Amino acid sequence: MSQSELLSRSLQHNIETLKSLTGNSSDIIIRTFQGAGGLPMAVIYINGLTDSAMINDNIMKPIMLSGRTNENTAKASVDHFRTVRDQVVSICAASEILRWDAFILTIHNGNTVILGDGWNQGISASTAKWEQRSVEEPSSQTVIRGPKEGFTENIGINVALLRRKIKSKNLWKIDRRIGTETQTDVCIMYLKGTANDDVVTEVLERLDRIKTDSILDSCYLEEFIQDKTFTPFPTIINTERPDSVAASILEGQVALLVDGTPFALILPVTFFKFFSASEDYYQRFDISTFLRILRLGSFAVSMLLPSLYLAITTFHQEMVPTTLLIGLAAQREGVPLPAFYEALLMEVTFEILREAGVRMPRAIGSAISIVGALVLGQAAVDAGLVSAAMVIVVSFTAISSFVIPASNVAVAARLIRFMLMMLAATLGLFGIMSGIFFLLIHLSSIRSFGIPYLTPISPFIPSNIKDTIVRVPWKLMNTRPRLFAKNNYRRQKRR
Repeated sequence: MSQSELLSRSLQHNIETLKSLTGNSSDIIIRTFQGAGGLPMAVIYINGLTDSAMINDNIMKPIMLSGRTNENTAKASVDHFRTVRDQVVSICAASEILRWDAFILTIHNGNTVILGDGWNQGISASTAKWEQRSVEEPSSQTVIRGPKEGFTENIGINVALLRRKIKSKNLWKIDRRIGTETQTDVCIMYLKGTANDDVVTEVLERLDRIKTDSILDSCYLEEFIQDKTFTPFPTIINTERPDSVAASILEGQVALLVDGTPFALILPVTFFKFFSASEDYYQRFDISTFLRILRLGSFAVSMLLPSLYLAITTFHQEMVPTTLLIGLAAQREGVPLPAFYEALLMEVTFEILREAGVRMPRAIGSAISIVGALVLGQAAVDAGLVSAAMVIVVSFTAISSFVIPASNVAVAARLIRFMLMMLAATLGLFGIMSGIFFLLIHLSSIRSFGIPYLTPISPFIPSNIKDTIVRVPWKLMNTRPRLFAKNNYRRQKRR
């Protein structure tokens, strides 16, 4: 039987069909009883997804106590259906169910379906209630000053958090359901009149083109709708902070919320957006500017420092002061490995320690990563496998990668680091400069939903510089980014 078929008028036939479609699953509760005038009826729900007290008090009890209707009225299926739906069931959200696909979906969403003998449709009553995580401080994006609330796995709560911050009639929400098996709820939120209509249309078209059986996290959508697949640089921001999403929507960007994950997606984005933290807007502009420059410098260090060390010590010793060069040569005197293999060994070892610290239980993960790094580093130097200078370079490189707010950009820097190390080991500084040159060409070719990735540097838009590498005072940020908000460019009214 196809799930798109209509419900039958026979209650017994509908129950048998449901059991056939669901494999007679034990957690699907089918409660049959006598309704008004002795009419056979049934309520159907999934145990663990519904509020039992609400079903008893607002569905079962009102229907059973409404037996004052005479038998003729009870047999008039259309009138009885409307009476139960409009006058008996005391739940605010109730709708009609006509097809089996909607029937299966509504009970999996935690609703209860009411069926009656002689009805060719059912009543879906909102009774959803399951265990869920409350609104807590985000674990991946903490701030010292600013809101401490984060998204949860419930898309309804996440939408409400955004509605509470943006109390505007222009905050529009468009719903989609993606995944043939998971039927995951996805919503698009944007500020009508501010967001670029072409971007909104493109997002909806890309979502509608997705043909898959499951969407379990926002990362699934990110890979499906991103512009460029084969690049280490992300073209969509993910965040679990409602204030970050609200601020992005107010700038003209579009937000994607996915049921079952606390991470929302923001698009389109530019390269410099990944170096902005929420706290930049909750403290003085001069401090925020200093921290942004520090993050960009740390990004460069995390990519270039090991390769620069390899190039200078292997091919360009004349660039090193004589005293320092003698010290480095003395350290490497007993090291059996070439500088490239020494650096590769240390980098791979640190990546293993980092991954072990993440995957281990939280109580011992940090202890293992710290103790492992100290013990292994000191033991490697004492054993003569690596030099002390190499341990310093690798350690400072790793610390610099932790400064970057967006973890996906930090991962991109880690991947590029190995490529630049190979170029430095073969061609020296010329290889590093060639790698940077091709990297800039690649960055210039990336688009995020039609927006150039290096905006506002390339193309150069002077009015947008005030919130990229630097952050000017709020009184001077009177316009939105020009490419994001084509419809409503001005943020503050002129005096």
